[in-house]
Amino acid sequence: MTSATATAPGRVNLIGEHTDYNGGLCLPVAVPLSTTVTVGGREDDHVNIISDAAGAWTGTHADVASGQVPGWARYVAGVLHELTRAGHRLPGLDLSITSALPLGGGLSSSAALECAVALAVTQLVATDDQDGADGSDWLDEARRRQIAELCRRAETQYVGAPTGGMDQLASMLASEEHALLIDFAEPANPRTRPVPLPLAGAGLVLLVTDTGVRHALADGDGGYAQRRDECARAAAEPGSADPVLRARSRHVHSENDRVRAAVAAIEAEDWSRLGALLTASHHSLRDDFEVSCLELDAAVDAALAAGALGARLTGGGFGGCTVALTHEDRVDAVRDGIDAAYARAGHAPPVHHRVRPAAGARIA
Repeated sequence: MTSATATAPGRVNLIGEHTDYNGGLCLPVAVPLSTTVTVGGREDDHVNIISDAAGAWTGTHADVASGQVPGWARYVAGVLHELTRAGHRLPGLDLSITSALPLGGGLSSSAALECAVALAVTQLVATDDQDGADGSDWLDEARRRQIAELCRRAETQYVGAPTGGMDQLASMLASEEHALLIDFAEPANPRTRPVPLPLAGAGLVLLVTDTGVRHALADGDGGYAQRRDECARAAAEPGSADPVLRARSRHVHSENDRVRAAVAAIEAEDWSRLGALLTASHHSLRDDFEVSCLELDAAVDAALAAGALGARLTGGGFGGCTVALTHEDRVDAVRDGIDAAYARAGHAPPVHHRVRPAAGARIA
């Protein structure tokens, strides 16, 4: 095969935030916004990466192995590095990337990129025992989990972003009209279960609002690594008198309870209850975990005031996106209410996306 193409979706975490790296529960859904990677082989050892959103990088496999790859291209290089470590013999590569996902916007553009790169390159170098030119025969759940774990290592170890693994699993394992319940009680082998989420049949939609405020988890200055450290300290000091550690622990424990309650609400098709849980999650993230910001709070408050059933920040926080659960016939009013609130506050206009649960990554 001289080229291969793969597409991987971003995700909205419906509920269960900052719980994956704390051995807890989360409930993401894949979104129709995705990243597509086309890769071709070369006769030399050069690696050329071009992205429609982020620019270009050119180097060699030796540069990848040494870690001498800057900026956004490290996410691609990290996947190539992990594929090599896993035993794949990679030729020189030309990679072309297109994406509809906002970079750093809380919809896991990095995991979508990693998964699309891993799928495309794996397909390119597929051995004879991986039957099926379209990847359908070898890309089973076990292989999807392997790729998700490989991409998690690329992000945490090569890039240095201390993420917990939810994003890659959601991108690889999600299915249409389903959420994905993930239990990280055993981090090395997370348990997953698809949860039917019939939003279309219920006349509901998820409105994702991109605040335009950006975060960079690998920079070490956005608070994400600090929250992980605080959670580790709280776990090591149960009953700590430190009010910060107690608040962080309170969020994690209450958020796990909210995920369980959210699954029960979905299974009962109690959408008002689900909305209330989303809102409670935001309040906990704002007050106990302290990862919200003015723009996120404004979007949530305005969505609720305009009739959304519930709303919360989604992703690591410190910027990025909110998600609101709303009836289809109220979504325009919710969008307009958020826009008006932003205009009054002097914030830059946000960008909105109507989404329903989408399928996971695939060979194109």
